[in-house]
Amino acid sequence: MAAEVAIDITKTYPGRAPIHGAIRYPLDQATSMVLFGPSGSGKTTVLRSIAGLEWPERGTIRFISRTWLDTSARIRVTPQERRIGYMPQDYALFPHYTVEGNIGYGLGELSPPDRAKRVAEMVELFQLQGLESARPRELSGGQQQRVALARAVAPRPQLLLLDEPLSALDASTRIKVRGDLRRLLTQLALPSIIVTHDWTEALTFGDVIAVMGAGDVLQVGSPQDVFSRPKNAQVAQIVGVETVVEGSVIDQLNGLVTVGVNGTMLRGLGPEPVGSQVLVCIRAEDVVLEQAGSGMTSARNHLIGTVTGLTPQGVMVQVMIDCGFPLAALVTRGALEDLTLRVGSKVTAAMKAGAVHLIAR
Repeated sequence: MAAEVAIDITKTYPGRAPIHGAIRYPLDQATSMVLFGPSGSGKTTVLRSIAGLEWPERGTIRFISRTWLDTSARIRVTPQERRIGYMPQDYALFPHYTVEGNIGYGLGELSPPDRAKRVAEMVELFQLQGLESARPRELSGGQQQRVALARAVAPRPQLLLLDEPLSALDASTRIKVRGDLRRLLTQLALPSIIVTHDWTEALTFGDVIAVMGAGDVLQVGSPQDVFSRPKNAQVAQIVGVETVVEGSVIDQLNGLVTVGVNGTMLRGLGPEPVGSQVLVCIRAEDVVLEQAGSGMTSARNHLIGTVTGLTPQGVMVQVMIDCGFPLAALVTRGALEDLTLRVGSKVTAAMKAGAVHLIAR
């Protein structure tokens, strides 16, 4: 039987709706699952239940061949026995410990020489050379994050849990560290579960995404499936990105990237090198529709396609277009009439290069 993670729990708190976490997905060595959703949706509760830091009133948690929780059978495996690496969103570094002291904190079962060797390995892996004697207050936000991650990984856990790993960083640092963290997760080849409310982080880190809202798991699937094909209006509102498709970088010049998507060429902005596999993300409100054959705008991208669907959304209408891949646009009802758009109509979709958001995969 294939290795998998299976979670089906209920946790209640006074004065709020119960949290139901039902997730099941196949696991290979380096699978990263993202718990994605707005604040208060129950993501951290599910993560802490997996870690054994919360005890659900009902349910089961199974990781590969082991049962960590089965309330009906009264099985409750302790956090220590689960061999979990856990990084909370505030990092929780010990302020009076050095970098070496923080990393080595969970290595008490090793002999002093083996502990020193393991800490040195972590310092090299997480590029912390020269900071071994520094205290947390002397580190940048990105450095603190790497120390916290090194501490979580040092005991060689079988599962890594990260709660909003970038939330403590400022915006500019977050962009750089996001790519660094993805590379580290790939290098570690550790199964991981990551909590985030940021869609860019979800697409960057997630091999599997579980969308949560109001205490329930609403949809579980690949990033492209979840973001491009939400199963209902609630999921669509939470994910908020209407077009997510796979592409390959075929040209790169001065920061302008050409991406091939099912034979259609798109131009976006980014540092991705030629040959990179990427997710192409486009928000519907960034797509401008023009009548096919009309004068073109200054946008970098002009795609001729066929209208495949019209969905009213209040005063707006979502227009689905087949232009080699499914593309969503959002227009007013007045614009819909002015353009005489109907299912089967030819239309030109225009968007600026900056509206084509690329996420390296």
